[in-house]
Amino acid sequence: MFSIQKWKCSWSLFAAIASIVALVSVVHLFLFPLAPTFDYFKQVQNSCFPINGSAEAATDHVKESLQPPVNLKQKFPADLHKAVVYHHAPWKPEIGRWLSGCDSTAKEVNIVEKIGGNGCKNDCSGQGVCNRELGQCRCFHGFSGEGCSERQQLNCNYPASPELPYGRWVVSICSAYCDTTRAMCFCGEGTKYPKRPVAEACGFQMQLPSEPNGPKLTDWTKADLDNIFTTNASQPGWCNVDPAEAYALKVNFKDECDCKYDCFWGRFCEVPVLCSCINQCSGHGHCRGGFCQCNSGWYGVDCSIPSVESSVRDWPLWLRPAQIDVPDNLQFGGKVVNLNAVVKKKRPLIYVYDLPPGFNSLLLEGRHYRFECVNRIYDNRNATIWTEQLYGAQMALYESILASPYRTLNGEEADFFFVPVLDSCIITRADDAPHLTMQDHMGLRSSLTLEFYKAAYDHIVEQYPFWNRSSGRDHIWFFAWDEGACYAPREIWNSMMLVHWGNTNSKHNHSTTAYWADNWDKIPSSKRGTHPCFDPHKDLVLPAWKIPDVNSLSSKLWARPREKRKTLFFFNGNLGPAYPNGRPESSYSMEIRQKVAEEFGSSPNKDGKLGKQHAEDVVVTPLRSESYHEDLASSIFCGVFPGDGWSGRMEDSILQGCIPVIIQDGIFLPYENMLNYDSFAVRIREDEIPNLINILRAFNETEIEFKLANVRKLWQRFLYRDSILLEAERQKTAFGHVEDWALEFSRLVEDDVFATFVQVLHYKLHNDPWRQHSRVNKDFGLSRECFTDTN
Repeated sequence: MFSIQKWKCSWSLFAAIASIVALVSVVHLFLFPLAPTFDYFKQVQNSCFPINGSAEAATDHVKESLQPPVNLKQKFPADLHKAVVYHHAPWKPEIGRWLSGCDSTAKEVNIVEKIGGNGCKNDCSGQGVCNRELGQCRCFHGFSGEGCSERQQLNCNYPASPELPYGRWVVSICSAYCDTTRAMCFCGEGTKYPKRPVAEACGFQMQLPSEPNGPKLTDWTKADLDNIFTTNASQPGWCNVDPAEAYALKVNFKDECDCKYDCFWGRFCEVPVLCSCINQCSGHGHCRGGFCQCNSGWYGVDCSIPSVESSVRDWPLWLRPAQIDVPDNLQFGGKVVNLNAVVKKKRPLIYVYDLPPGFNSLLLEGRHYRFECVNRIYDNRNATIWTEQLYGAQMALYESILASPYRTLNGEEADFFFVPVLDSCIITRADDAPHLTMQDHMGLRSSLTLEFYKAAYDHIVEQYPFWNRSSGRDHIWFFAWDEGACYAPREIWNSMMLVHWGNTNSKHNHSTTAYWADNWDKIPSSKRGTHPCFDPHKDLVLPAWKIPDVNSLSSKLWARPREKRKTLFFFNGNLGPAYPNGRPESSYSMEIRQKVAEEFGSSPNKDGKLGKQHAEDVVVTPLRSESYHEDLASSIFCGVFPGDGWSGRMEDSILQGCIPVIIQDGIFLPYENMLNYDSFAVRIREDEIPNLINILRAFNETEIEFKLANVRKLWQRFLYRDSILLEAERQKTAFGHVEDWALEFSRLVEDDVFATFVQVLHYKLHNDPWRQHSRVNKDFGLSRECFTDTN
């Protein structure tokens, strides 16, 4: 435990103060080149009183209260739908009561934050970032070893064979120059544009389609060097095409050649732009391909953690205002390893593990398709382009936690521990990264992902003391992929899982995905265990990422009134094999979309037939509309059905103010174990699909208005506004201006995904039976009635 030094009122106090004055000058001289004012070194309280970062037990705080306990149940009664409203959201009654009476009255407490000063071998040889807490290097792509001095060989190709002269697929089977520090293919020396990428099919011959309108196929055994290296004036190879002439349509080049790598812009990658990094390195580093290269004095995946060599005035807001505790053993000219700082914070406090880069940064660096697993990229002006990657939620939440006032560097004071494994990048990149081989995983991305989570577990158990104290019950993991935590290793199942797929396995006790590579049925129980995919008593379903839509926001589609919603029921999406271009697997969507289309389809299927119960005010179509959001906002009820697992239809409905109609038995939707869904949604059993429209027509106008009103009140809880505004602030700091999307989203004030996540954690901290035995003596900043459920 790192605590502030305690003083007694005596003459020795004045001698100690004199000593501190001397020590302060040492700190100024050796630690803080831009040191703050002397006020930073004042005691948090009057010097005659002790200061303790962890304070005394919450029970002592309760004893001091002379006020009688408040009956939360009487003070915050439930409504007719058995909901208790807190911050405009209809919560389940026991949750809403506690948040109303306790979360809303929580007070700040003094927390001691540990500022690390450990060094790393050879300062990581300039090829990595030193974790100052552990004294360990986090090495860049292509480097390894204790001091990042060992050069790795990351080949683009496997060894050649007579059948495959360029080797079998690793990344793109490079036919040009391979950068073996990143396994990325470039034109190379001797070409006009040596740093231009040669991605995927660009360097190989193409086979014409065998049938009309069929796809061209790549022949990975035959290189197409003429279309890369030739200097022919009218049809130069990809590596010699002048962008200006190509844009002026003066030359031709191979269609399959393209610019897909991150950090480049333009058809020919001729414009270097910002790469996508976690929090864009927080202003304390440079984003090199997805990996933050931190400035001196800073470390962490986003360069947000100060070391003792940083200037206090540059510390992030979640560490200020800080009051520094100067160590007793500091000798003149000596080296400070750690410093303690007292910061006032509200609980819950989250400690974020600074994992080795293989779990995060190296998955972002070297992406061969810039849109993979990120929620944003950057254009030729370095302006933000938001992606439609539903899995971008993982990056958005991670960034919000790292920049949050609820973050702590002191694991002894933490209430929760976040383990940041970017599984969305593992799965999307399983076929394009040399360090993500599926050779031992039967071709299953699910098995590969399980291995990564198991490795992260092994790391934190070996390097940190926190897991064993609670058997992981206060730890949090995020499984973003289609079937969520179904393939979580058995060792971590005690923890809280954040997912988009809340399958309780009550009906579907096997893998339901139609995509074989994500199937987890074949993973042996010795690795996976026998756990379900989701446990509503401990886990949480979070919304998927949705692109910040300025037009929808400025038009206030979410607030469109009942009288302008003319369509009774709306669903637009893939409807399976019975329709043109439909998914061919009969198991797709657990057959739910197919059954709805069979009954109510409003577009002809392959046989030219509409649904058996087709109605004019019911739209069930696979034809994507040009005005999708407008169509949602013009409907009363909107369908929420699964895809290969979860889909983004719940978010689409809520964000456009439409009442979600959920048909997926045994599957929890976002916050469904926390919010009262009866207040704003409709659930229909799968066997009731033929009666769907009759059920919806039976709702009277009063009930419809009630549900629509609640959707309008809580829609922002399905939006990652905090992450969006963090990016807006970064852009403003870097370029001095803000885009239209930033202005629109800055006007929103209600709780978003991150605020909801924190409220759920705060409730769980004091009311979740799953982790009751983890209770420790801390100052929680709560009144006595907030502890009645924990005794």
